[in-house]
Amino acid sequence: QLQLVESGGGLVQPGGSLRLSCTASGFTLENSAIGWFRQAPGKEREGVSCISSSGGSTSYADSVKGRFTISRDNAKNTVYLQMNSLKPEDTAVYYCAAHPLFGLCVAQNGGRWGQGTQVTVSS
Repeated sequence: QLQLVESGGGLVQPGGSLRLSCTASGFTLENSAIGWFRQAPGKEREGVSCISSSGGSTSYADSVKGRFTISRDNAKNTVYLQMNSLKPEDTAVYYCAAHPLFGLCVAQNGGRWGQGTQVTVSS
């Protein structure tokens, strides 16, 4: 079965950190651009970050620049999202998705999606 699985979510206090992982089973991520997206209750889904298949290109939403870092380890078939200085407004379900091209990831066009992991930032 081809699927993406997100992990690493949880409850954290404002200012804290979490590292999300996106792992593929049944296929390799090394030829895919991978993106992280989030959706808060009552809000539209938004793009958080994308990384190209080689890792040479990355993009970030303005709201997370300087706080979040995307990276990948193709040997482990995993992409990470390191989230620092978390704010209550970062609370959302975070999804990862695999896209054939970096541009499609940035455009949130298509892709193979995981089920999501909940991130809650609250004191």
